Amino acid sequence: MAVAGPVLPDRLVPGLRVVFCGTAPGLVSASRGHYYAGPGNRFWSLLYEAGFVPEPLTPGDDDRVAEYGIGLTDLVKTMAQSHDKGLPYDAEGLEAKVTVHRPAWIAFTSKEAGKAAARYLGERPPGLGVQNWTFAGARVVVLPSPSGRNQGRASYDGRASRLEWWAEAARLIG
Repeated sequence: MAVAGPVLPDRLVPGLRVVFCGTAPGLVSASRGHYYAGPGNRFWSLLYEAGFVPEPLTPGDDDRVAEYGIGLTDLVKTMAQSHDKGLPYDAEGLEAKVTVHRPAWIAFTSKEAGKAAARYLGERPPGLGVQNWTFAGARVVVLPSPSGRNQGRASYDGRASRLEWWAEAARLIG
């Protein structure tokens, strides 16, 4: 689904503590007009369970995340997708947004998004967790995807669950 403008508007303001950056909006998120709205996507529950926010939120609350020092964006803004293959990542555009808004952290919500950012910077493909490089001055953490397609694995890079990675990031980011 290609569109002229962004599929979902960025949820960015200056001085955020963390910006969550996905690969591209899913088809359901695009049709509903809200981030991480697909069935089985655990983004909103992980955000709460990990301790990033003090109350449960839903996709319909995506316009409120700045109240918690959180921003939302994607590496692909002009199309929705059902897979992460062959997408037109705009790491340069993301770099410009991070430069303008100056979040303390950027949290890539999948290894694929983290890899695209690392490639752009000439860094090695990242594993999960805190990275030893920055993105436009923001510290970087790569989290396991909250997508329903990324559940039920025996291990998430040595951790038993996605929540373990998300909770560690929440403790570090504050």
